[in-house]
Amino acid sequence: DSFTASPVDDASADDGNTLVSVSTTFFPGAQIHTLPPDLVLLSSDSVFFYVQSATLFGASSNAFNGLLPPSQKQKNNDMGPVVMLTEPSAVLNVVLHTVYDMSCSHYAPSFESLSAAVTALAKYGLSVNKFIALSTPLYSLLLSHAPLYPLELYALAAKHDLYDLAVPTSSHLLSFSLASLTDDMADRIGPRYLKRLFFLHFGRSDALKRLLLPPPHPHAPTTTCDFEDQKRLTRAWALASAYLAWDARPDLSTSTMESALAPLGEQLACNLCRTGLAERIKTLIVQWSVVKVSTSSFYVTLCSNEYQSVPFDGLTLSIKFTLP
Repeated sequence: DSFTASPVDDASADDGNTLVSVSTTFFPGAQIHTLPPDLVLLSSDSVFFYVQSATLFGASSNAFNGLLPPSQKQKNNDMGPVVMLTEPSAVLNVVLHTVYDMSCSHYAPSFESLSAAVTALAKYGLSVNKFIALSTPLYSLLLSHAPLYPLELYALAAKHDLYDLAVPTSSHLLSFSLASLTDDMADRIGPRYLKRLFFLHFGRSDALKRLLLPPPHPHAPTTTCDFEDQKRLTRAWALASAYLAWDARPDLSTSTMESALAPLGEQLACNLCRTGLAERIKTLIVQWSVVKVSTSSFYVTLCSNEYQSVPFDGLTLSIKFTLP
């Protein structure tokens, strides 16, 4: 049964005394390939995986790190030679599922096992970019760990230049404090992807400050509220927005923004001013919500009347200015 919780199944040997651990997916009678297995891979924790050498030869650019034996005529009932590997069964299980284009999510592998499997892919001449492309089983499984291991996954994607994996992962790093980044982690990420991460944080923080800058649009003067009276709202907005901009975090929530600005309306006697404030807050929240939250690009709606696209190391900062 390939859908058990463990990739190991203990089978008794003929003498009844020795136990042999065999993969529950890659076992002798598994129906995962049209050809019978002709090669046995033995993990470091002594679990046997029965595979087709042609599949591994076809996927690997270095004959599985030079470990695959030359093809030879297989005898009847011969499962082929045994090749010992240094990876534990949990890691080898992920690698082989990846080669056979199968998901191993039902085994619930840990992030550590997945990370080690990615390293093993490169070691055994298996194209990391091919097997962790968009919509592949391993890509989806790795991305599912982004909420709990965002920095580690981003570093892994950066190490292997997995741009399509780094982009959605980076959205989970908005709350990460760049000041807490260790030298070791910075080395693992590398300069190119580290620059993208910094640009993501600084770009969103700068976008927030620009979005907060314009005050509510003034209304036509009335007998009870002229332009001088409306300056009170402008000053109050400036103070409240300065408070938000002072610690402009890239992960600032719209609820925090609204809770800081909405109370300004309680001090207003003019209904038109209150309506203008409510509309300005609504526009601000919408504008902040559409700011991209990953290292792919940003589309920032600000308040002016010009449009500018700024390329940055393969990224594009597109800023559209519109009057409120």
